[in-house]
Amino acid sequence: MVQSLGEIVTWLPISGGLTVYAYRYADPAMGFAMGWNYALSAGVVLCAEISAASVIIGYWENTIHVGVWIAVILIVIIALNSFVVGGYGEAEFIFASFKVVTIIGLLILAVILDLGGGPDKDRKGFRYWKNPGAMKEYLVTGDAGRFCGFLKSFVNAVFAFLGAEVIAVCSCETKNPRRNIPKAVRRTFWRILFFYVFGVLAIGLLVPYDDKSLAKALDSGAKGAAGSPWVIAIQNAGIQGLPHIVNAVILSSAWSCGNSYAYAGSRNLYALAISGSAPKIFAKCTKRGIPIYAVGTICAFGLLSFLNVGKNSAVVFGWFVNVTTVSGLFNWFTLGVSYIRFRKGMEVQGISRDEMPFKGWFQPYAAYYTIVMSAFFILITGFDVFFPGKFTVQEFFSSYCGILLYMVPYVFHKLYYRQPAVKYADMDFYTGKAEVDRDERESVPPEPRNLWEKIWFAIV
Repeated sequence: MVQSLGEIVTWLPISGGLTVYAYRYADPAMGFAMGWNYALSAGVVLCAEISAASVIIGYWENTIHVGVWIAVILIVIIALNSFVVGGYGEAEFIFASFKVVTIIGLLILAVILDLGGGPDKDRKGFRYWKNPGAMKEYLVTGDAGRFCGFLKSFVNAVFAFLGAEVIAVCSCETKNPRRNIPKAVRRTFWRILFFYVFGVLAIGLLVPYDDKSLAKALDSGAKGAAGSPWVIAIQNAGIQGLPHIVNAVILSSAWSCGNSYAYAGSRNLYALAISGSAPKIFAKCTKRGIPIYAVGTICAFGLLSFLNVGKNSAVVFGWFVNVTTVSGLFNWFTLGVSYIRFRKGMEVQGISRDEMPFKGWFQPYAAYYTIVMSAFFILITGFDVFFPGKFTVQEFFSSYCGILLYMVPYVFHKLYYRQPAVKYADMDFYTGKAEVDRDERESVPPEPRNLWEKIWFAIV
């Protein structure tokens, strides 16, 4: 998905982000549905991350009412999004720095602990892959149960990957987009491999799925990092102090994600307004270029986080995750379709791929893979509710109501406007491109001045 999006964005990094590309290269109804779906789901993700952050703070302080922390977190996010992209960008740079340094440190620590270098001197190796096993059975026993566990883990992991498409939303406000967007796209693959895959491998080596401390923390709804496998591994090894650092980074990560979606959702709402698909008031900007009414509307969704006051935090967070996972997969599906049509449109109009500033890996097969896998995961998101004794209306609705966020606007637009898909010969590849080309020629990108900056630029 990111490879496909990278090609489109570097060709034309313009205001409107994801929505404008679906309008130009796919179908106006898909653009309309995607815009509203993304804006609404961004508001829901904002709620999820505020809920998560307020719970994380409880690791240190549980005497202050959770509603107070929700209010504080929401106010800070609103303040950060009331500035030009620089305010958002600076905050994200700080948050990213914390996460990068911490995950690298945790991976190094994992190697040390696995080889027996911790205070407990226990050399674990791949012991827990044999006993109790690498994958826990889920719903049924045997290999089928382990496969169901794999599917459930895969579905849950989708939520963690949502947001990679933000590079398109902020492309028009990014310095040197033709240079920086391809770098971000290429690094996404290596970051996923290094941080996510190696991180999961490390956790699987250090903590068995039947660990008593982990089970107790999850069953009791332990606050913050107390239920983190990283913290369990550190505590089992007899190391003190580090859990507080891990908790702080998890807090910054939740806060960062909420901040990103407040930004992305408001820009998509702005794009809908300038295209005539949303009230014009959302297109009004401050003197500094902030679509202030769009920002206020998306951030108003954060008020739903106060549901945590009356409900179990894990339950509320689960609702938010289920809704946003499905709606996010629909966005990826639409981006895949948009890329396939974008590529075909260039061929029809005789535009050579040699003119493109960036060419993604494995195209167009990567785009087809995006479409197929997105559709597959939309269908199986709530597969467990169909097992005997598992079905409830509440679980079914929370698993699949995200479909409505996309399909209702799509069907409405098709029936009301009756606009067909964009013809390949009519696709607009050049409006706005001349300005981007000129800015790119006149803007000189910063170069690293020393070895440290070269390393840091490569990572971040």
